[in-house]
Amino acid sequence: MPLHIIQNDITKMEVDAIVNAANTALLGGGGVDACIHSAAGASLYEECKTLGGCEVGSAKMTGAGNLPCKYVIHAVGPRYRDGKHGEAATLASCYSTSLRLAAEAKCQTIAFPLISCGIYGYPLKEGIQIACDTINDFLREHDLTVYLVIFDSKTVQFCKERELLPKFC
Repeated sequence: MPLHIIQNDITKMEVDAIVNAANTALLGGGGVDACIHSAAGASLYEECKTLGGCEVGSAKMTGAGNLPCKYVIHAVGPRYRDGKHGEAATLASCYSTSLRLAAEAKCQTIAFPLISCGIYGYPLKEGIQIACDTINDFLREHDLTVYLVIFDSKTVQFCKERELLPKFC
């Protein structure tokens, strides 16, 4: 199945699972994490409290609370330092672990934000390439529809101007 890159609000996606760019506590934070927790309601926070956090480069799945999806997969991306501390492999692991969890839950559709490309400082060009490469590798052997959801028009314009999306996906 295909990879679709769209501009949308991930909290409005009617898919089986959405991925949350979470922190290690899984109890809400800034950016997309705050938006997902706010839209999902208190039940998401309560379920996340039972998970005991999550390691960087990994992911855990919960119910979706008030969101229009079935599941939220909380992926903890790396903070970008300089690209020489395993950040690329750690970021790829977030995507592959999330995809594996979705497949195990028999999801047919999943939506990702650009993990670590916001407040965690991952360079957009490299972050998109890692996302697309990892997702496309997974799709070679799995039947799943994947959305890479870009929220703001500034990022969409940046990608279009640099032709990042067609080049890497």
